[in-house]
Amino acid sequence: MDKLMSEKEVYRGRILDLYKDGKINQQEAAKRMKISSRQVRRLSKRYQSEGLPGLASKKRGVASNRRLNTILRTKVVELIGVNYPDFGPTLAQEKLKDRHDISLSVESTRQLMIEAGYWKPKRGASICTHAMRERRAQFGELIQIDGSPHNWFEGRGAACTLLVFIDDATGQLTQLRFVPTETTLGYMQVLHDHILLHGIPAALYSDKHSIFRINAKEADPEAETQFSRAARALGIECIHAHSPQAKGRVERANQTLQDRLVKEMRLAGISDRESANAWLPGYIKQYNQRFSVTPKNSRDAHLPYSNTQEALTRILSIQQTRLLSKNLSCQYAGKLLQIKTTGAGLGLRGAKVTLHEHFDGRQELLWKKRKLAYSQTEKPVRQSNVADGKTVNARVDMAMAQRNSGHKHKPAPKHPWRITPTVKSTQNRPQAAS
Repeated sequence: MDKLMSEKEVYRGRILDLYKDGKINQQEAAKRMKISSRQVRRLSKRYQSEGLPGLASKKRGVASNRRLNTILRTKVVELIGVNYPDFGPTLAQEKLKDRHDISLSVESTRQLMIEAGYWKPKRGASICTHAMRERRAQFGELIQIDGSPHNWFEGRGAACTLLVFIDDATGQLTQLRFVPTETTLGYMQVLHDHILLHGIPAALYSDKHSIFRINAKEADPEAETQFSRAARALGIECIHAHSPQAKGRVERANQTLQDRLVKEMRLAGISDRESANAWLPGYIKQYNQRFSVTPKNSRDAHLPYSNTQEALTRILSIQQTRLLSKNLSCQYAGKLLQIKTTGAGLGLRGAKVTLHEHFDGRQELLWKKRKLAYSQTEKPVRQSNVADGKTVNARVDMAMAQRNSGHKHKPAPKHPWRITPTVKSTQNRPQAAS
């Protein structure tokens, strides 16, 4: 019989034996069993009449009064199976409440998903071997940035990368943007939008991607990338992490977004970058309401940007310096840029100009902060095209076919090879002296 009883109930039986034999009083028994004196009297009567089984809980083997009814359980499992079969319990619980007005706890949702085979219990969290860095105190002190390539549209649209800006102090997403790949202009556009919305942050925390840092060992210590040059011009400190774990805030945000954002866009019927970028501001607001925390210091560390938006756009652009030739032209990206002037333009000969390539596709040519008008033409190709492993055989075959076709090149009628040399008469030649 003792094997059917819990340790707690067996322990209570021993205490009641001491109470029955007068070795302890009622107050001492209540103290040891952590119950009231009135409950001691109740248990003592049941113990004397029924023995040890009388101490067993009457709820054992009986369904809980708070148990979900069968109709609700069936409905919830059906809704999850149709709409959220690959959702996690937390996200599924949120969607059941928001979209179907069914309020369940996360644990109840998890148990139902386990029973239906939609969720597998996970093992306990592994021990973290990296020391956790304390959050910054103020919003805007440190913005972690990263790019997350992923199958965001689950095959409904082209593969792309999500650029993520997240505040270290609050965990708030400040900017999200889908781009084809990680590029300098892509990050500049996101930083441009961040500054217009929040102001200039104190520092940006990124990895060692070549967009942010020149990684060559023999590189000049003073050299900088286009992005770091723009950040320096805005007074933003660029910090580079030695490992992904060092910028764990944005890495964990990427994991959350790869799970939740993918499913949210599926429910919203979004399948392309343009629609997703227009929809993202509303999602950022929902995300921040769910996951952001209160900073230690309520002050905002962002500095307001006081210059014009045009100046900001020019700072956040790829800038290339060129020297103008005597005919007021220069080359860029395989194209010839010809300056248009109303006069002779003598002052521009040999001048140093800066070409600005903007994230919206525009280009500007500036000389001493003055915008120059120019035309653009293709640079003439003076050399044969470079062949790769896929085209070299085809070009050799074409050359051999021309050689073996018998159609050889014929010289022009007046070519020196076609002119027969005239033989001068020897009769009028002077005789050699004997």
